[in-house]
Amino acid sequence: MPEALLPASASADATDGAVGGGDPVAGPGSARTHVGLALLALALGGFAIGTTEFVTMGLLPEIARGVRIDIPTAGHVVSAYAAGVVVGAPVIAGLGSRLPRRFLLLLLMAFFAVANAASALVGSYGWLMTARFLSGLPHGAYFGIASLVAASLVPAGRRTWAVAMVLTGLTVANIVGVPLTTRLGQVAGWQWPYAVVGLVAALTVAAVWRWVPDCAGDADASVRSELRALRRPQVWLALGVGTVGFGGMFATFSFISPTMTRLGGFPLASIPLVLALYGVGMTVGTMTSGRLARIGLLRGMTVTLAAIAALLAVFALAVSWTLVTALLAVLLLGVLPSLLVPMLQTRLMDVAHEGQALAAALNHSTLNIANALGAWLGSVVLAAGCGYAWPSRVGAVLAVLGLGVALCSALLERRTPARAARLP
Repeated sequence: MPEALLPASASADATDGAVGGGDPVAGPGSARTHVGLALLALALGGFAIGTTEFVTMGLLPEIARGVRIDIPTAGHVVSAYAAGVVVGAPVIAGLGSRLPRRFLLLLLMAFFAVANAASALVGSYGWLMTARFLSGLPHGAYFGIASLVAASLVPAGRRTWAVAMVLTGLTVANIVGVPLTTRLGQVAGWQWPYAVVGLVAALTVAAVWRWVPDCAGDADASVRSELRALRRPQVWLALGVGTVGFGGMFATFSFISPTMTRLGGFPLASIPLVLALYGVGMTVGTMTSGRLARIGLLRGMTVTLAAIAALLAVFALAVSWTLVTALLAVLLLGVLPSLLVPMLQTRLMDVAHEGQALAAALNHSTLNIANALGAWLGSVVLAAGCGYAWPSRVGAVLAVLGLGVALCSALLERRTPARAARLP
C-alpha cells in the first residue's frame, strides 16, 4: 500500500495494543476501578449476545419442528434478530445518548435477558419471531456504548485494545457458547439455549453493576446532535468499509459447510470442529487487533482489507488442495476480518465527534447489513450454477471494493486538517 496515500494522523494510535489493563486506574467517576474486571464484565455481555446470535443457525431443524414450520421458514427467525439489530442500534443510541452510560448498559442487558427468556417460553412461530426481533434490539447499542466505556478507561493509545477486549466476548462465544448451547438444544430442546443466554445476560447485569464505573453520558447530546455525525463524509466512508469489506467475509462464511464438504471433502460430522477453528481465529484476530493498530487505524484497516481480498481470492483453491491448507484458510478467515472490527469501531468513534454513541452502534448495524449483502450475493452465484468456489471469489471482489473505500477515506483525510479525524 503506497504510504503516501495514508495521512500522518492515521498513526495516532501508535502505542495502541500494549498488553496490560489489569492495574487499577482512575475511572470516569470519583472511585477507582479495576480495568481488567470492567472489561471482563463488558465482554460477558458480548458472550451472551454472540451465543444467541449464532446458536439459532445451528438449531433450525429443532426450531422448525418445535413451532411446526419448515426449515426455510425457520431461517426467518435469524432474519428477525438481524432486523432487530439494524433497527435498534441507531434508535437506542440516539435516544439514550444523554443517559449515564453504565445505567444504559444495565437497561440494555436487562432487556436482553428478558427478551431471551421470552424466546425460551413462546411456542408459536409468530411469537418467536417477535421475541427474536426484540432480542436483537439491544445488540448494536450495547456494543457501541460498551466500546465507548472501554475506551474511556484506558489511555488514548490503548483504545483499540480496550475495544478489542470487549469484542472478545463475541468471538469466544463462537468457540464455547455456540457449540455447547447447540448441543444442549439438540438434547434438551431448542428453548434451553435461549434460557441459558438469559441467565448469562442477568449475570452480566450484576457484573456491570459491580465492576464498571459510573460514566456520564453527554449532557449536551440529543437525537439531533447524534444525527449530526451522519453529515460527516468520514463516518459514511467508515460505514462503507464495514458494509462492503465485511460483505466479502459473509459471502464465504454463509456457505462454509457445503464449501468444506463439497470442495474439501470434509465429512459433515467435522463441520462443528471447522466452525470452532473459525471461532479460534476470530478470537486471535480480535485480541491482536490493537497491536496492528500501532501502525495507525487507517493503515491497519487497509493492510487488513488487502489481506482479506488475497485470502478470499485463493480460498476455494486452498480448501480443495490439502487438509492443512483448508484448515489454515478457515483459521485465517476468522483472524483477518476480526482484526478489522476493533479498528473500524475505534475509527468511527474518532470521526463521529459529537455523535459517537450513534456511530459506534451503527457499526454493528452495518455488519448485519454486510451479512445480508454477502449471503445474498453468494446465493446469486450459486443459483446461477457457478459452484461453491464462487462465493469466496465474489467475496474477494467485495473486499477489494472495501479497500477502495478505505483509500478514499485516507485521501479525503489528507485534504482536511489532521484534527478533523480525531476526537475534539
